[in-house]
Amino acid sequence: MSERDQSNGLEHLFTDTVRETMDSSVYGAWRSIRDADAVPLSFGFPYPDSFPNGELLSAAESLLDSESECALQYGGGEYADALPEVIVEQARSRGISCTTAEVHLTNGATNAIDTVCQTVLEPDDTVIVEAPTFMGALRLFRNYGANIEGYEVDDHGLDVDALADDLAAREAAGDALPKLLYTIPNFHNPTGVTLTEERRERLLELAETYDFLILEDDPYGQLRFDGTEPPPVRALDQTGRAIRANTFSKTIAPGIRTGWIIAEEPFIKQFDRINAGGEPSFTRGLIARYAEDGQLDRAINELSTGYRKRRDRMLESLAEQMPPGTTWSEPNGGFFIWVTFPEGIDAEAMLTDAIDQGVAYLPGSFFYTDDGGTRHARLSFSHVTPVKIDEGIAALADTVRAETPAIEADD
Repeated sequence: MSERDQSNGLEHLFTDTVRETMDSSVYGAWRSIRDADAVPLSFGFPYPDSFPNGELLSAAESLLDSESECALQYGGGEYADALPEVIVEQARSRGISCTTAEVHLTNGATNAIDTVCQTVLEPDDTVIVEAPTFMGALRLFRNYGANIEGYEVDDHGLDVDALADDLAAREAAGDALPKLLYTIPNFHNPTGVTLTEERRERLLELAETYDFLILEDDPYGQLRFDGTEPPPVRALDQTGRAIRANTFSKTIAPGIRTGWIIAEEPFIKQFDRINAGGEPSFTRGLIARYAEDGQLDRAINELSTGYRKRRDRMLESLAEQMPPGTTWSEPNGGFFIWVTFPEGIDAEAMLTDAIDQGVAYLPGSFFYTDDGGTRHARLSFSHVTPVKIDEGIAALADTVRAETPAIEADD
């Protein structure tokens, strides 16, 4: 090894993509907030009392009793084999017609996104995302060397008209067209907005016209508090271009670490090939046993009630306490509210003061590929009690008020 190589340790053995992205710490940076002695409005975590501990214990005991010889074996038993049918039934209840041959199981939604990326993305392929979007997906797209292009989100979701205009201009100029569009259509992470049915249909038209795939990530869609759910993108799809990712992390518990993909059979065959054996057989069987007799559906209804109380408390607290010039989204479900601070406030720079004041959040800049999101923050109402939500918003309001005189003085 040369002297130059020795000075770089073993990093020369990393792939080009890893070397190019190894200094990017945005996705992991939020984890340093975890230990802060502050109300954690940063976490998109379920509240601890929502976990069905007793029901899962009973399901595990029943599973081990009925399948004692195979529940813990490679492949599992009949319950493990039955999980795709549970997923098919849930999909059908939301208007998606599919079979078990169109289901691929994964270790959660992030693994589902990664599996799709591994299957379809080459370095320098273009991926379209909402701006802002889930920071974990941005990390995955960077891992595959993709060119990420963001399009703004308004109160009705992705600005599809702006996307259509840009795609037409790209084609006319002979520029590269996207390979994949990633969307979180229901109770979007981080803004909380929902993509309208009209825009979903328009996205499918654009995918057909410009020959790209749509990756529909829907972890929050069943946690609706108000209004009527638009049909899933996959339910509206007539050409097989919509690939749907989902997870039990929000409807059972994150530690379950089980998700799935619904797609056309040729895609599923490749997902099965490149991502074989990743999901634990015991967990598959446990979920299928737990979901019997409508137990999962009843639990989802109870979860929605618990999250609605927290959403309502956060919206009320924001209205009561935040200073003038602050605005926020009003989601009909999910986990998140997107806050816009008064002009001149940098949410990332303000975070240390906010933690000292007693509240933690995620700065909006974490959810962009460029310099966007400076004035924004994602607040999660999912993890803490309504009382703690009040405390956290009070601390946030005090922090913003303290910041405002400094901004005015600079002006």
